[in-house]
Amino acid sequence: PQNRKHRALPHWYNTSIMGLSLSSSLRIGLLSAAAGTAAGFSFGAAAASGVRRTASTGLRPASLAAQSSAAAVSFKDAGLCKKLDVPADLLEKVDVFIFDCDGVIWKGDSLIDKVPAVLAMLRAAGKKVFFVTNNSTKSRKGYLGKFKSLGLEETQPEEIFSSSFAAAAYLEQTKFKESGKKVYIIGEVGIEEELDMIGVPWIGGGSDAGKKIALKSGYALPHDSDVGAVIVGFDREINYHKIQYAQLCINENPGCEFIATNLDAVTHLTDAQEWAGNGAMAGAIKGCPGREPTLVGKPSPLMIDYMVEKFGIERGRICMVGDRLDTDILFGQNNGLLSCLTLSGVTTEEKLLSPENEIKPDFYVDSIADFL
Repeated sequence: PQNRKHRALPHWYNTSIMGLSLSSSLRIGLLSAAAGTAAGFSFGAAAASGVRRTASTGLRPASLAAQSSAAAVSFKDAGLCKKLDVPADLLEKVDVFIFDCDGVIWKGDSLIDKVPAVLAMLRAAGKKVFFVTNNSTKSRKGYLGKFKSLGLEETQPEEIFSSSFAAAAYLEQTKFKESGKKVYIIGEVGIEEELDMIGVPWIGGGSDAGKKIALKSGYALPHDSDVGAVIVGFDREINYHKIQYAQLCINENPGCEFIATNLDAVTHLTDAQEWAGNGAMAGAIKGCPGREPTLVGKPSPLMIDYMVEKFGIERGRICMVGDRLDTDILFGQNNGLLSCLTLSGVTTEEKLLSPENEIKPDFYVDSIADFL
């Protein structure tokens, strides 16, 4: 992100959610999709040192070039992508793997082939494993249940980061609760549960499913003037009532924030096809106020800054593995990480290698089964 600015917010209190403490030294960077800029909120410790900007890759750690093989660097410098033929070429460079979920670990409710074996191999090799998903339909507690139901029993609560958690963390960091305001939710139970965990009042969400507006002469939809933020997450029951209510809050309530958990164009609801993603929901809202939302999911730095601070991990030894160029791979590049694209999700090899594509991962694979 360009034109990064920093401002310090007041010290905030610690909150522990499922064993994940929101440390007071967390540094948050929030991406503004409208201007392509980021506002940085510093809480104590600064970002990891040794980060430098390059024209081709954005923010990268100064030590990364030394850690990469000459061959890999030449591929990147030439604007090419290296298909991973020898797993050790990547595994030896990485201590921490961050996996997207939809299209990488599973599609819909079906595990992608050999995922359990890959995760077992990485853990046996002493690698740390995290899962970062832009899907806000579940809370971290809900995602833990899905991992277990798919047979991934070794998954721990502290390994899971969802955009519903990121939305709650953003409100926590900005002391939204102290404003005495409430949140209007377009989204599902994941956002509701995460806000409940931090004690932030909300309305909307599932309770507005099925609501209809009787359009008649002189009718105006009433809305709550105490709504201080609208959070838009993926919502399979979005309707015109929700869209109208959200835009009224944003346009008519002074200072009301407009927050999007993600702007993904498509998502994996089943393994048979792609389905419209949260970009469609956020787009329906942003057309009214004519302003872009604050983005808290990938590629915003919020979640990686939290992980680096909490777990003390080195950015140059982290690899982001995902199926999307504009979220997963950009998330890795903008935050000083190695990146690996998997073709098991939404991105095809043709799109990846197209001259029009400017986002190049360090490696790509057909699926993470190629790590074996």
